[in-house]
Amino acid sequence: MNAHSKLPSFEFDEKILHQGAEISRRLDQLRMEKFPPNAKKTLRLFSMAEVAHYLGVSPNNLKRLHLEGKGPIPKTSTGGRRLYTGEQMRELRFFLDKTGKSDAKKYVPHRKPGDKLQVLAVVNFKGGSGKTTTAAHLAQHLALTGHRVLAIDLDPQASLSALHGFQPELDRNPSLYDAIRYDDEKKPIADIIQQTNFPDLDIIPANLELQEYEYDTPLSMQTSIEGKRFFTRLGKALQDVEGRYDVVIVDCPPQLGYLTLTALTAATSVLITVHPQMLDLMSMSQFLLMLGNITKTIKRAGANVQMDWLRYLITRYEPTDIPQAQMLGFMHSMLAEEILKNPMVKSTAISDAGLTKQTLYEVERANFTRETYDRAIDCMDSVNFEIQGLIHSAWGRM
Repeated sequence: MNAHSKLPSFEFDEKILHQGAEISRRLDQLRMEKFPPNAKKTLRLFSMAEVAHYLGVSPNNLKRLHLEGKGPIPKTSTGGRRLYTGEQMRELRFFLDKTGKSDAKKYVPHRKPGDKLQVLAVVNFKGGSGKTTTAAHLAQHLALTGHRVLAIDLDPQASLSALHGFQPELDRNPSLYDAIRYDDEKKPIADIIQQTNFPDLDIIPANLELQEYEYDTPLSMQTSIEGKRFFTRLGKALQDVEGRYDVVIVDCPPQLGYLTLTALTAATSVLITVHPQMLDLMSMSQFLLMLGNITKTIKRAGANVQMDWLRYLITRYEPTDIPQAQMLGFMHSMLAEEILKNPMVKSTAISDAGLTKQTLYEVERANFTRETYDRAIDCMDSVNFEIQGLIHSAWGRM
């Protein structure tokens, strides 16, 4: 290339619109290939061992029920393995709950009268902390263990939606913006909830229109009481569907704007994901200071910001990485009580599953080496059962 030749200029908006449209088209093509005939996600079958694990019973117990002709009839593979659908797992849970002995009702962990809806906000100021991966797996785990779950994608980039098979620019699904906007086009939250491929897990997908809330809110704050009390909008919207769910998981955007503040003031608990590296810790420090100061301001305006619990989840952790281990020790010296005992270990199984827009709970174990998959799913379950325990503690259960 001539040293004096000049790079040709181009229209930035036209180029990125073209590239965005082409990526969207190819992703939709992949979706059609992966989930034919209508690009809708289905859910794999679960082995008897997996079903027993999430129901909290022994595989022998399930085997006995099947041999006695009780409960749903599983599919039997050519190798003689018994396999259940997600719906059958749910059916088994209610069957065991109904026919259980004196400790009945432990199989169906729904809220009891007086138990408040648990709204868990998953937050981080810095992208790449594993926030969406955490929210997706936690929501699916809670559904597999019998909870009625609503996942809300509050990030306009819609990664949580994509993991559940939604492509906002093509599917044209409404987002939470439609339920919390300030004009006459506001819809009931029940009208924007979508089903997922997991029984007991619904979702409100995201789209780019969510960003409008960041612009509408400061304008409305100048002209209306509704704007000044923006932080009540999600909590009020959820009241209409509160009886349908036990837990709401909110995947917040990686920025401290009005969407995040609205989610946090509706939340009963907060999970902060953090990668154990110095730059991430420095970023989180600034995030906490800003969040604390802003929260004080909206608290004076009448916001209720009392939480049942706050925890930090260490993500993408590599136990053999000495600097990470040192950073984890440094964090424990300051936040020992608030750091979850189980970190989320970095795993190729999680990233490999993501290549097909799937989670660990969706992919077939046969697609991985047994050791890689088992280590990843055991780690994921350990984290999610620990969080599940905190949710149950908030309801006064041991």
